[in-house]
Amino acid sequence: MRTEIDGVALTVFAVFFAIVTVMGFVAARWRKPKTLAHIDEWGLGGRQFGTWITWFLVGGDFYTAYTVIAVPALVYAVGAYGFFALPYTIIVYPFVFAVMPVLWRRAKDFGYVTAADVVHGQYKSRMLELAVAITGVLATMPYIALQLVGMAAVIKALGLTGELPLAIAFIILALYTYSSGLRAPALIAFVKDIMIYIVVIAAVALIPSRLGGYAHVFAAADAAFQARGSGGILLDGNQYVAYATLALGSALAAFMYPHTLTGIFASKSANTIRKNAALLPAYTLLLGLLALLGYMGHAANLHLSSPNDVVPALFQTLFPSWFAGFAFAAIAIGALVPAAVMSIGAANLFTRNFWKAYVDPSISDAGEAQVAKVASLVVKVGALLVIVFLPTQFALDLQLLGGVWILQTLPALVFGLFSGWFRAPALLAGWLIGFLGGTWLVWINGLKPLQAISLGGAPFTVYIGLLALLANVLVAVVVNLFVGSRQPVQA
Repeated sequence: MRTEIDGVALTVFAVFFAIVTVMGFVAARWRKPKTLAHIDEWGLGGRQFGTWITWFLVGGDFYTAYTVIAVPALVYAVGAYGFFALPYTIIVYPFVFAVMPVLWRRAKDFGYVTAADVVHGQYKSRMLELAVAITGVLATMPYIALQLVGMAAVIKALGLTGELPLAIAFIILALYTYSSGLRAPALIAFVKDIMIYIVVIAAVALIPSRLGGYAHVFAAADAAFQARGSGGILLDGNQYVAYATLALGSALAAFMYPHTLTGIFASKSANTIRKNAALLPAYTLLLGLLALLGYMGHAANLHLSSPNDVVPALFQTLFPSWFAGFAFAAIAIGALVPAAVMSIGAANLFTRNFWKAYVDPSISDAGEAQVAKVASLVVKVGALLVIVFLPTQFALDLQLLGGVWILQTLPALVFGLFSGWFRAPALLAGWLIGFLGGTWLVWINGLKPLQAISLGGAPFTVYIGLLALLANVLVAVVVNLFVGSRQPVQA
């Protein structure tokens, strides 16, 4: 991949980045409320986002810059196994359709801002609330850092060196998020998603024609995997269970993250969420097309220092400079939207479930909004420091752990929406076993989220997050049988 400065690409990149920066600050006046000094307005956009805004916002923070870089990189590195993201994004939307409107109604009726708010209202347990809040913040921090990894890949491709360009981009992000709250990423998401669609459609339409067609692309990828002795364009028999459990576990975890839940809570109605569950699979089609870029990297005979360079290298090699700059801008902007929503989600958790719960229970609405603004800045700075001073692999490992961790909040958050049988001590015990057990299994497997299991026959591999969730639920059921059931508390 070329690393010298391309003036045309850099100019196009800078123009689009400047446009979204202006949009970020203007967003404070978009659908302007009486005041932004309220966490409902700053952190949830006034809970007034309709179908299209929610579609772009949830799509924007679900399909991130790191997704654009990492999914093709994984397919480039391991082949068919990297396509697990497709079934997982298919599975997740029926779950969203069935569960999220109920969760939205609970949050709307009682003024809840976070998942931990919902859990506390349901079970009146500060310990269970704290467990959900801590898990949400821990799982979100490395996710924000990985958006920087995606942005760093395109900054490197533009020929810019050092950490200053990355720092400047995130300082801009921090300032307009502080000023405009959730309205900034919601407005920018329109531009980001349209740009990403243009980039991906152009890539899958034009790149194969320059590489001899899709038949040659698949043949070249298959030859590359055979020469390497690992990976392939089809799954091996011993990968089926791992592939299926990773897809299922990822689907169940996806809408437990604070940033995806923030998009849900910001919707104006339960019907808005149902419509989005029907419309969002369009992004799955986009993701499938995007993943094919990994195979195209083999057909293009790219010389890469890292699989993460495959997408920038393809655009540098096969497109004119102006379009490469446009593509890099789309990816970089694709980091800004989810990073902003993630930092807002983490800040809402800190404000409501740490600061208000333990430091200042009588805090005013304006005070809540101010604490959330400052917390969002701290979260972004923390993510930037992780990327600047620690190896990228550290953020990758933590993000893999984060998926296992956030999945353990599902019983506490979801079960109470449909049943009053579980009590807080049982769910807390289940969370603790799932959290610690999942962490231990990931650790002993070399920070890989897969565990080999043998039931008397040939061993097979299972996603650890799903194993931890199973242990979580079993422990919660057993403990609940001893502590007794209860009637639900709706307050």
